[in-house]
Amino acid sequence: MGFTYSRNSAPATTNIIIINVLVMVMIALNREFMIEHFALFYPTSPFFRPWQFITHMFMHGGFWHIFFNMYTLWMFGSVLERAWGWKKFLLFYFVTGLGAALLHTGVQFIEAQVYMSRIAEGSAQAAAALHQLNLTPTVGASGAIYGVLLGFAMLYPDAILTLIFPPVPLKAKWFVIIFAVIELLTGIYGVGGSIAHFAHLGGMLFGWLLIMYWKKKRTLYDYKY
Repeated sequence: MGFTYSRNSAPATTNIIIINVLVMVMIALNREFMIEHFALFYPTSPFFRPWQFITHMFMHGGFWHIFFNMYTLWMFGSVLERAWGWKKFLLFYFVTGLGAALLHTGVQFIEAQVYMSRIAEGSAQAAAALHQLNLTPTVGASGAIYGVLLGFAMLYPDAILTLIFPPVPLKAKWFVIIFAVIELLTGIYGVGGSIAHFAHLGGMLFGWLLIMYWKKKRTLYDYKY
């Protein structure tokens, strides 16, 4: 199946963008309430609520955060939606978003275990770090967006994309591989501490697993889904 661009409507993509913008307005009106109730907190945090695994996907930390996420969603999500239909695209979007949150929380669990071990040894620094972990919210659709990028690269691996900086044209498959390697390395070495690198990788991982499952079942383009 070759890559073709069309201006046909993509209702799921459009509505996701609209919801994200509306939530951004609500955050501007009452940031403390929105973050406390709908951002994703670690499960041992007093602010944690189960629905945050979903709601955090519609929240962003600022204009550029939401701009780049929604622009990327519009560019690539609409293509996937036209290939799969809106129901299947929505399933893919939420699976990748939830997968991102699960991997991010799993990494936090490992960090918490390390802190608790050090606390048992009498480390006040570890106690402060664990306290900070419990109070740090996670927001953003980035995990699902990285899943969308992965999905696009799997469906259209030879589509040519051009980076903004540097302006170098690359095939989609190489573009995504480079992004994955960067996220892995920055996550391991703790570069950009406020960025949930493993959430991005989680979105890619679960997107890859879901597409491979559909391919195995020969339902990748099953519009009855």
